[in-house]
Amino acid sequence: MNETFCRALLRAGLTEDDLAARLGVDPKTVRRWVEGRAMPYRRHRWALAALLSTAETDLWPQLRSSRPRPEEVVAVYPHLSAVPSGLWLHLFGSAQQQIDLLDHQEQPLLGDQDVVGTLANRASAGIDVRICLGSSGSIDADARGALARYAPLRDYGEASIRVHQGVLYSLIYRVDNQLFVAQRAYGVGIAEAPVLHLERTDGSEMFVTYVESFELAWAEAEPQDC
Repeated sequence: MNETFCRALLRAGLTEDDLAARLGVDPKTVRRWVEGRAMPYRRHRWALAALLSTAETDLWPQLRSSRPRPEEVVAVYPHLSAVPSGLWLHLFGSAQQQIDLLDHQEQPLLGDQDVVGTLANRASAGIDVRICLGSSGSIDADARGALARYAPLRDYGEASIRVHQGVLYSLIYRVDNQLFVAQRAYGVGIAEAPVLHLERTDGSEMFVTYVESFELAWAEAEPQDC
């Protein structure tokens, strides 16, 4: 029995039949997944992770050890929308030291008011929150709209917002020792960018590289009043 899978189902308020209907598979197939007698195909694992607001490596820990990849790589998602929304809320809500976001003003990933509220809560608790919005030109209507979404943060002294004039090659979302990076590709929309979930470990070269990238963008960006 996959106990982690069962608990995730209960938390999400879903049944095996619900999953079968949403994924278009036979209920007996879902039963085999729950009992641990079968591993879903990759496309189904991604869909299940999104439905259950968790990471596929949490549902199937064996995936971590079976993949020949660096230890710091926790998970890989095909695009931003495949990252479970509940995972973002859990990630930001668990911050103990810092939250750094390098997003884009045209389509901020974190426009969700629940996320903004979580950021405000962490800032009020003394957590350093830094939001850097990329802009390819002047601060236009898109930029003002993006800044307005973060307006609730202006009342918290530990939250800072800046605008970076220039091209962002990656979007970076860091919470303490956890980091998500969306790898932008030419001609591909921001929402379709593949995403890496990294965790700081001994010798975390990729984690350090993206932290340095954020710090450079932050140093070049202009402070803003929400």
